[in-house]
Amino acid sequence: MKKLVVMTFAAVFIIASTFVLQAQAPRGEPGQRRGGGQREGGQRDAGRGGDARGGGQRAGAAQPQQQPMAIKMVKPGLYMVTGGGGNSTVRVTDQGVILVDTKNLGDQFYNELMGQIKTVTNQPVKYAFVTHVHQDHSGNIGKFVQAGVQVITNDGLKRNLETGGADGKGYTSAAGKPSPPNVTYTKNKKIKLGNARAEAYHFGRAHTGGDTVVYFPDLKVVSLGDEFVAAQPNADYPMGGSLLEWSKVLSQVLKLDFDTAIPGHGNDPLTKADVMAFQKKIDMIGKKAVELAKKGTPKDQIRAQVQSQTPDIGNWQMTGVINDQRLDAFYDELSKAK
Repeated sequence: MKKLVVMTFAAVFIIASTFVLQAQAPRGEPGQRRGGGQREGGQRDAGRGGDARGGGQRAGAAQPQQQPMAIKMVKPGLYMVTGGGGNSTVRVTDQGVILVDTKNLGDQFYNELMGQIKTVTNQPVKYAFVTHVHQDHSGNIGKFVQAGVQVITNDGLKRNLETGGADGKGYTSAAGKPSPPNVTYTKNKKIKLGNARAEAYHFGRAHTGGDTVVYFPDLKVVSLGDEFVAAQPNADYPMGGSLLEWSKVLSQVLKLDFDTAIPGHGNDPLTKADVMAFQKKIDMIGKKAVELAKKGTPKDQIRAQVQSQTPDIGNWQMTGVINDQRLDAFYDELSKAK
């Protein structure tokens, strides 16, 4: 009888212990259950085309879960399409559509983007501007070129495709290599379509060396690409980017007469005040980094020192603004700054 009681007690103890262990076992953070826990506007290089050669992330790295595409009106005749890569801007006219940015590379994304556009107009896309080389914005250049669309980029984007990256072999990504545009410009390019005008400007090096902002003067809207993102910026030095020049570029953007801006990532349009605040943070980072470099702060400490000495940058993380693969180029730029 005693032996039976002991065996029964042991069995009960084992079962109870199992329940306790199961209750304590980690169930995964919400981010793990949702494929990374970061919306499309987040700062992962993979989701923003940073898997380029030399762009800061190896090809084939895990991609964040994509946000479904959705289209929303910003102003009458102008829409933004979120999800499926960087944001796209859709300007509807009585003679066709002016598009800004072409989503992630691939038939799925191209077809879905075209489907979103068709929910607001039956007009064909006539012009497509591309803000920079990363495939979440440039991915479907080839599809639009094949469709007879004039795809317009800064000539720096074309150079990035041909010779960009730390190895000089040109931009590529885990999704593939975007096709080249069929129209390029150096400083600015202006078009008129029906009742609308669009003006493309390259104000200098910022997110990459081939950035374009697209201004719609009749609506006072500017489409910024990744010169403004909802989370935090990152300067792609292998593609010609520059954190120190970025602030100057945004100063030029702010001279345009706009009241609404479309970010490269993020679900909502911005005000001019938002762009001013973003520019101010980048300027603070640049000035503090130059100051620290002149004092002899070692390269491996520069980001942490900037982080601790510029509390006004809020939740921006310097290890994301300048990742490990771009640190050498960033420090080299600081060392040459006057």
